[in-house]
Amino acid sequence: MTLEEYQKRALTTVIETDNEFRDLLHWVLGINGEAGEIAETMKEITRDKNGELTDGDKKELAKEVGDVLWYLAVFAHNLGVPLEDIAKANLDKLQSRKARGVLQGSGDNR
Repeated sequence: MTLEEYQKRALTTVIETDNEFRDLLHWVLGINGEAGEIAETMKEITRDKNGELTDGDKKELAKEVGDVLWYLAVFAHNLGVPLEDIAKANLDKLQSRKARGVLQGSGDNR
């Protein structure tokens, strides 16, 4: 499945309101909430399992990554940007940083 196909299929499960800003805010908060669930799970694995991931942990984390992907796909669509374009631009940026030896560091414009 391509990112374009995923984004199209994800959009068939969206419940929108008549308030565009409210919808965008809902999706941004969803991205952060689901990413927070990943962080919380990793915290618990670090605390309770000495950082040892089980296959079950990986499966649960993958589900949460899927939830983040859904929110990202819907948010990107509502910004008018295909997820595939975002992915390509991100990889191009990272390849440029690698070629210039600036993968490490801070700031988006390095």
